[in-house]
Amino acid sequence: MQTPNASSLIRPETRVPVVAASDVLVVGGGPAGIAAAVSAARNGASVTLVERYPYLGGLASGGMVLVLDDMHNDTEISVRGLAMEIIDRMERRGLCVYPPDADRDPAVRATEAMWRKWSRWGVFDFHTHTKPHPIIFAAAFDPDGFKQAALDMVAEAGVELRLHSWFQSALVDDDGRAAGVIVETKEGAQAVRAEVVIDTTGDLDVAASAGAAFEEGAYIVTTVSRIGGVDTAAAERFQHEEPERFAEVDRQAKRLIGGCWQYWWLKTPLPGIVWCNCPHMTGFDGMKVEDLTAAEFEGRRRMRALLDFARANVPGFERAYFVDFAPQTGVRQTRLLKGEYVVTKEDVLGRVHFADSVCRGRDYYTPYRALLPVGVEQLLVAGRHYSATPQAQKVSREIPPCMAMGEAAGIAAVLALDGGATVRNVDVGRIQRQMHAQGADPGDRPAVNARAAEPEAA
Repeated sequence: MQTPNASSLIRPETRVPVVAASDVLVVGGGPAGIAAAVSAARNGASVTLVERYPYLGGLASGGMVLVLDDMHNDTEISVRGLAMEIIDRMERRGLCVYPPDADRDPAVRATEAMWRKWSRWGVFDFHTHTKPHPIIFAAAFDPDGFKQAALDMVAEAGVELRLHSWFQSALVDDDGRAAGVIVETKEGAQAVRAEVVIDTTGDLDVAASAGAAFEEGAYIVTTVSRIGGVDTAAAERFQHEEPERFAEVDRQAKRLIGGCWQYWWLKTPLPGIVWCNCPHMTGFDGMKVEDLTAAEFEGRRRMRALLDFARANVPGFERAYFVDFAPQTGVRQTRLLKGEYVVTKEDVLGRVHFADSVCRGRDYYTPYRALLPVGVEQLLVAGRHYSATPQAQKVSREIPPCMAMGEAAGIAAVLALDGGATVRNVDVGRIQRQMHAQGADPGDRPAVNARAAEPEAA
């Protein structure tokens, strides 16, 4: 018997039932996982999708990152496909808002009128140095709208969805092939087997467990919240009609938060409800239980102080109250794959184009090699934990590009199975052609301002 103060325990091996088997297994039901599962299923594979929470959407819905951006460059929408489909589904229900083409016309998009109309929706290009920032294609949405649209897409595609299933460990055959995973559930440990596994956990849980190389990064974390009872028209009038007083009040509010983007509140499709993608907190490790717990306390403390201040000082917030805090902590960076190619910050900022590009972001490209672990076969990675340096990931981790990455991974898995090949040896040209056929943009046709990648050394 172990003594109460023992530093470790030995667990006896137990028999684990296999509860599902399919062609493709996707682990993680966030944006990249939804796209991977739907893409693979629509291309004819049997697909199992496992997710630890009782909903789909990951940081988009559970983390309440309620603007889909990084999908438009100076001239075009660069992320389409399944990311655009989920936007359209939410918009038809009145749960998604985005600027129409006329308001994004180059002649008017950087005017003061468009800034006043759209900036509090968060749909502007914050990368520009000029102000007002130009209005671009981005979408503000409701978190439950995202959850329902994702459930509909997964169900219609025939994906076997297993919620409440927390990843425990990867199953790897003796020949180095990923063969499935073990998850923990209320029923105990369960095994799910597949011919191809796609890791869309966000933290590289599956690939790390399978023995793939990775590096650890760290970035800010956030406890996102929504505030109701806000007269947004009054708050916007205060901003634009009393700019000096607004600037001072806004400065004090941001001091209480301790870190945020340009705006600490943005509008949502639900009248009177705003979302706060703050506070931005440093010094917390998204892989440590103690840090994640402490972040919840600290984030709520800062936001309670902010709400008290806003009620007393910000017109429109006099009767404001918290609607909810996100059930998922806003973790932006933890483990990052060290794959066949590691994307660098220079690649992203320099708009480097790769011949094997399978998805795009705003104006950067992701090569298929960045989805491939070294040393583990039949395993793909898609999402914010793809193969990139920490500096590159910070500027290339937004939700729509991650969905495009998942969509490409789903196609690659099916092509490998249909051709009797490994995912490492799939013809990338076929992935690119199928992405186009699905209405997506794999980035195989570089924009005018793109720069070709340097040829690899022999």
